Amino acid sequence: MRKLFTIATVVALCLTAQLVRAQVETKKDSVTDSRIQYQLNQLQAEKENIVTAEKEKLRKEVEVINGRADKGEITSEEARQLKEAAARKSAENIENKLAIIDNKIALVKRGELYEFNLEEGTYIGIDPQQKKEEDTHWPDDWDDFWEVEMIFDHKRKYDKRTTSDIVLAAGFNNAIIEGQSFDDTPYKVGGSRFFEIGWQWKTRVFRNTNFMRIVYGLNFQFNGLKPDDNQYFVKDGDLTYLEPFEASLDKSKLRMDNLVIPVYFEFGPSKMIDRGDYFRYSTRHKFRIGLGGYFGLNYSTRQKLKYKIDGDRHKEKIKNNYNTNNTIYGLAGYMGFGDLSLYMKYDLNTIFKDGNRDENNIAVGLRWEL
Repeated sequence: MRKLFTIATVVALCLTAQLVRAQVETKKDSVTDSRIQYQLNQLQAEKENIVTAEKEKLRKEVEVINGRADKGEITSEEARQLKEAAARKSAENIENKLAIIDNKIALVKRGELYEFNLEEGTYIGIDPQQKKEEDTHWPDDWDDFWEVEMIFDHKRKYDKRTTSDIVLAAGFNNAIIEGQSFDDTPYKVGGSRFFEIGWQWKTRVFRNTNFMRIVYGLNFQFNGLKPDDNQYFVKDGDLTYLEPFEASLDKSKLRMDNLVIPVYFEFGPSKMIDRGDYFRYSTRHKFRIGLGGYFGLNYSTRQKLKYKIDGDRHKEKIKNNYNTNNTIYGLAGYMGFGDLSLYMKYDLNTIFKDGNRDENNIAVGLRWEL
């Protein structure tokens, strides 16, 4: 009797296990079907979004073309050709994108369930902690699925009126001295140099043309003056002057470091690049001229001397204001093609304060926009 009871119990447990397994398999199949239908619905909605987005994109592009025609930038025939080309491009985009979605639909119908990136910025998929096929715990409802939209600004700004660049400038430095010819300058023409580095912003002035731009930024200027004829700078109270050095100088240099804000009006042609959903003005390989000025502060002045006495080499770095002006302001301009220009600047302030002879810094060199 006990043996029969044991056999019956085993049979009952087996039948119960089979029933549970069958229920689990049914639930798994149901969830799988729900997943398939969910992704099919999402893909079908994406097809509609593609058509809507392309039509809106074409509408904006046609508005830009019509605007150019109204301003006389292009003829009516050129406008018609551009609009036809835009329409063909939009139709091809719709056809190609819908073909991609149709291929995804075919995969899903064959049971290929995986995560889709349907469009830039949108992510739709199944719970990333997906259970393995052998796991018998399956969700009872759609609360275990998720849909999250990640918002990223991948799209370009339609009209970007302000751009920014690193600016470098370098060249020769000297001074114009009151009552003295430039040919008689006491500073070495080739040995006196300047260097400038900074960050600039460039903003288009008018809405529908890029002919004039405002350029502004923040620059560090390093102006060097090398006295000729074995001379160096001497400070005597409120006066600063040059006098011969007692030994043979290998190097004599006065360096003034300035922090300035330059402002220019830049003029020149540019090329409009229209991409439909955005447009830009390009000055690549185009002539440009900038006229303006700068103002700022002299935050450091120092003199560097190298010389020999009795065969011994000596080096001195003397940090002193040498009566140089603290306020810096002047005129500047550049002219060139593309990113490279001929550059010139002239300090309206004198190098040294009142009581000294008037000397104004002047520099000529090259300017790069990186």
